[in-house]
Amino acid sequence: MHPDSTPPTTDDLSRMLGQVLGDTAQSSVLSPVRVHSVATEVADRLMTAVAIGDYLPGERLPGERELATILDVSRATVREAIGRLQAVGIVEIKRGRTGGAYVRASWTEATASAVRRTLLPRWPELEQLFDLRCLVEGLVARTAALRRTDEDLAAMRAALDGYAQARTLGQEQAADAAFHGAVLAATGNPKISALSRDMLTRVSLGFPVEPYGEDDPEDYQRALIEHRKIYEAIAAGDAGQAGSLAEEHFTLTSDMMRAMLERAQERTAG
Repeated sequence: MHPDSTPPTTDDLSRMLGQVLGDTAQSSVLSPVRVHSVATEVADRLMTAVAIGDYLPGERLPGERELATILDVSRATVREAIGRLQAVGIVEIKRGRTGGAYVRASWTEATASAVRRTLLPRWPELEQLFDLRCLVEGLVARTAALRRTDEDLAAMRAALDGYAQARTLGQEQAADAAFHGAVLAATGNPKISALSRDMLTRVSLGFPVEPYGEDDPEDYQRALIEHRKIYEAIAAGDAGQAGSLAEEHFTLTSDMMRAMLERAQERTAG
C-alpha cells in the first residue's frame, strides 16, 4: 500500500459496491417484469419463491400492494398471478380479517416449468451474486467479531437455542433470521446491515426473505453446527475464522437453489 494511502472505509466499500450493483439494478434478477404476459412472469416468480422456500407452507404471502411494489407491476397483475397459483394448488385464498393467499404446497406439477423459466435465464448473474454475498457476509462476521458486546453475544446465544429447539421449518427459518440478525447488529454499522439485506433481496429474486428450501435434516444439522462455530469465533474475537466460516456457511443458499434448478430441469425433461 502506498504510504500516503488509507484503507477504504465502510462508506467507501458501500459506495463501490453500490456502483457495481447499480450497473445491474435493472438486470434480469430484480428488474421489473416486462414480457409478453406480465402475469405469467409474476406467477412464475412467485411459484419459484415458494419452491425455494422464501415462503413456506402455511405462511401468508405478502399482500397485493406489497407484491405490486416489489415486482413493479399493477395490483391487477398481482391478483391475476395469485389466481394462477390458486388454480394449480400452490396457494389457497382465505377471507376475513386475517385473510390472504396462504401457501398450500411448495411444489406442484406446475412448479418445475416455472422454476426453470425463472432461474435458468438469470443463473449466470445469480452465480456472481452468490459469490458476492458470501464475501459480504464474511465481512459482516469479521466486523462482528471485532465489535461484539456482551449483549450481542447473548442475542446470538438465544437465537442458537431457538434454532436447536425448532420443531418446524418455519421455526427454523425464524431462528436462523434471528441469529444472523444478531450478528449484523454486532457490527454496529447500519450501512453494513443495509448491504447485507440488499444482497439477500437480490439472491431471493427480489423478496427480502432468506431462501430456505425444503425440510432437510442434513441441511438443518449442517446449519446448526455452522451457526455454533460462527458464534464461537465471534465470541473469541477471531475475526479471520469468523469471516471464513460465514463465507462457507452462506454457500448453503446457492447449493439449495442449484438443486432446485436441477430438479426443475429433470422434471421438465421427463
